[in-house]
Amino acid sequence: MNKKLTMIKVSTDTGGCSHAWLLLIFLLLPFFSFGQNAILTPESFLDKVRTQHPVARQANLLTDQARAALLAARGGFDPKLYGDWERKSFDGKNYFNIGEGGLKIPTWYGIEGKLGYNYTSGVFLNPENKLPSDGQAVLGFTLPLLQGMMIDERRANLFQAKILRQANQAEQHNIRNDLLLDAAKAYWNWALANAWLQTYEEAVQVATVRLIGLRESYEAGDKPAVDTLEALIQVQDRSLQRNDARVVFRNTMLDLQNFFWENDLPVPFDTTQRPVQLSLLPQLPALLDASPDEMAAQHPAVQGYEFKLQQLEVERRLKAEQLKPRLDVSYNLLGDGLDLQPGEDGNFADLFRENYKFGISAGFPIFLRKERGSLQLANLKIVDTNYDLSQKRQEIRNKIAAYQNDLRNLNQQIQLASQMRDNYAALLEAENVKFAIGESSLFLVNSRENKLIEAELKLAKLQAELMKAEAGLRWAAGRLE
Repeated sequence: MNKKLTMIKVSTDTGGCSHAWLLLIFLLLPFFSFGQNAILTPESFLDKVRTQHPVARQANLLTDQARAALLAARGGFDPKLYGDWERKSFDGKNYFNIGEGGLKIPTWYGIEGKLGYNYTSGVFLNPENKLPSDGQAVLGFTLPLLQGMMIDERRANLFQAKILRQANQAEQHNIRNDLLLDAAKAYWNWALANAWLQTYEEAVQVATVRLIGLRESYEAGDKPAVDTLEALIQVQDRSLQRNDARVVFRNTMLDLQNFFWENDLPVPFDTTQRPVQLSLLPQLPALLDASPDEMAAQHPAVQGYEFKLQQLEVERRLKAEQLKPRLDVSYNLLGDGLDLQPGEDGNFADLFRENYKFGISAGFPIFLRKERGSLQLANLKIVDTNYDLSQKRQEIRNKIAAYQNDLRNLNQQIQLASQMRDNYAALLEAENVKFAIGESSLFLVNSRENKLIEAELKLAKLQAELMKAEAGLRWAAGRLE
């Protein structure tokens, strides 16, 4: 802003004291028009987007989804009540009543416990189903010795649900990271449009003050009429540019409006707010010198693929477990009514002497085509995901390196553009001095001034590009969130 004010000052030494008050009004106008506006900082803007935008709030649902999936997986280990009852009556005779009820308790190690009670009665009861008159309590378990011993579907679901919770957290970060990049770009486009509009506003004021001064000089006979015509054309040309800049500025505010939400409803954007000045920018981020490979390894998108591989590995273990033969043993201690004492002496050896029911269940597919095919598919999914992971890691690594290169180049470009702006300002000041003593022309003054305006616009654009590149670097590293 200091160089711009210098440009206005040196460009208005063409008139007399009669227009001094009008000149003062033009010089102070920018402070009245922009000084009273509230400043919306990028930090406060991104905080609002991070907490209020529907995409960010939608990403939070992933936590609830993971929690619900984990709850469902843990439900596979919930104890279950069961009950069956069957009765047959024919020709006035009670053929039989058979009932069983109890509780089954799955455990982490694949063992399923059972506590039940059986009751039977009837005239034509199958001898196998005859029980003591008080019924029969049953206490037993089923144990897989081969397939299902190391892992089963219940444990696999729980493993995957726990991994899903971490995967969804990474996905949350990834979604918010993308959202905030779009928001940051919209903010800096708005800041650039604001800087350009201010430059054009001041340029119109400079040209208008010069036109007033030249008209007074013409009326006094000091300047030719053609100078007033050229000054008028300059005012008209810069007014056209200012009007275009106003439209661009309003459109960038509309883009910014997309990110203003509160309580799941869009809120109107306060058009009196203004962004931070592009000339007051922070230093380059510390990520500029960080290793792209290390940052890529910590990116949430990469972590998402790593969590997916962990889930696929659980699936592969489950498919490999199904290659084993199925061999389950079951033991049930049978009671006399509710008395579950193994024998007369109650010794451990009596568990396999009387009052028990023991069984073995086995099975094995001859060709294992279903099981081998399922295992091959699981392995192929892992290989496919590893390819995706390698590609994603390389893409992110290259994006980080590209943004680092852009930032280094933009930093150098801004230094050069700033020096050019200062040099153009010096040329304009010298040209104004020459014009004041009659050794230059209005055409040359306008030419110098246009070059200074172009340098101001170019510098503002580079500064905005620098801020967008900084946001891009944070986004590429997965740390904008």
